Amino acid sequence: MKPRQLIFELYGDYLRHRGGEVRLRGLVAVMGCFGIPDTTVRVVVARMRKEGWLAGRREGRETVYSLTEEGRRLLAERRDRIYGRAPTPWDGRWHLVTYSVPETERALRDQLRKKLARHGFGALSPALWLSPHDRTEPVRAAFADQPGVRLDVFRSDTAGPEEDRSIAARAWDLAALDRDYGTLIAAHAPALTALRAGNTTGEAALTGRVTLIHDFRPIVFNDPDLPPELLPDDWHGTQARAMFLDSLGLSRDTAHAFADRLITEA
Repeated sequence: MKPRQLIFELYGDYLRHRGGEVRLRGLVAVMGCFGIPDTTVRVVVARMRKEGWLAGRREGRETVYSLTEEGRRLLAERRDRIYGRAPTPWDGRWHLVTYSVPETERALRDQLRKKLARHGFGALSPALWLSPHDRTEPVRAAFADQPGVRLDVFRSDTAGPEEDRSIAARAWDLAALDRDYGTLIAAHAPALTALRAGNTTGEAALTGRVTLIHDFRPIVFNDPDLPPELLPDDWHGTQARAMFLDSLGLSRDTAHAFADRLITEA
């Protein structure tokens, strides 16, 4: 895990629950558990402050760091993607988006496609994207000030369940996503077994949970959160999410108490 990514993970999982601020020496102590040297932490923190992700204030001879508004917004968006799920059962209808972007605006078209994918849409054809969930408004809002982007939104259903599953298999690479979930389970299941047995130290709880969040996040970002009736049989995503939530619940107190002690001693 890169130091920059680690800092975001620590703020998202731990520091935001502890007032959102940390002295530089405390951050150095916590990141030392992950093998990040003091000098690297200082360089990365200075760079993130210059880029507008972190804000610093002097307290005596020390600097105390917190996330900027932009940093908090980024973490809120990450939390929504990691922990948010579709709130109601699927009604069997698809939300379709078609778009047109001038050929001269290729960068803008790429941004639009990335935004659609980020909100769980899959491409049935280059200019036809769809989702079982109504998530078109964030996409509209993101390009509201771009007159060159035209979005048309429709709702539709198909001939039946078999056609729906066929569409899902074509719009998303569910096989690759399932393999990623399986790899995640194999890597982190032993740590969950140790947590359940009460055989986990404070340091192992901290490093294990932060690493799990870091590993889980890119997979779930690619997961369109499809309803069960659209998923392949023996879908590993259900088991992976259960493992993720169980691990976080069992490790939280031990991990955070250990990080508290490191920061206090620093």
